[in-house]
This record gives sequence, structure tokens and C-alpha cells, in this order.
Amino acid sequence: MRDYKNFHIVDHPLVKHKLTYIRDKYTCKKVFKELVDEVGIFLAYELTKDFPLEDVEVETPLCKTKSQVLAGKKPVLVPILRA
Repeated sequence: MRDYKNFHIVDHPLVKHKLTYIRDKYTCKKVFKELVDEVGIFLAYELTKDFPLEDVEVETPLCKTKSQVLAGKKPVLVPILRA
């Protein structure tokens, strides 16, 4: 059996919906490119859900508060989806 620990299946209804139109031969080039960009955003969102966070203090217009930012080096995500 193969080890697929680095393989991630995104089984989200919005991704499935958009993939249907990406696959449709009647989808025009402009819409196709927009859909591919949107799916890339969904994939990035899903793949970053477990990134570590660290607490920081920020000053809002009302008061200081604690919030969270990504810990460590900031990632660069580049979606590459081929037709």
C-alpha cells in the first residue's frame, strides 16, 4: 500500500460546482480562467487551515486587544492548475 500522507482531497461542494463548469466545453475562456483562479483560492484556504499561529497585541480604534497572525516565515502560495 502506498503512503499518501502528503496527498489532500478537497471534497467541498463549491469546488465541485466550479469544477463542473471548468470541465464544460461550452465555458468561455474568460469564465474558465476566473473559475480556475477561484478554485485556486479555495485550495489555498483548505491547505492552510492547520498553519501555526502566534498571539500579537494590536491597537484597535477602541482599545488594545490580542489577536493572531501566522507564526514563523510567511508562506507564498502559487496555485498551478492545468486544463
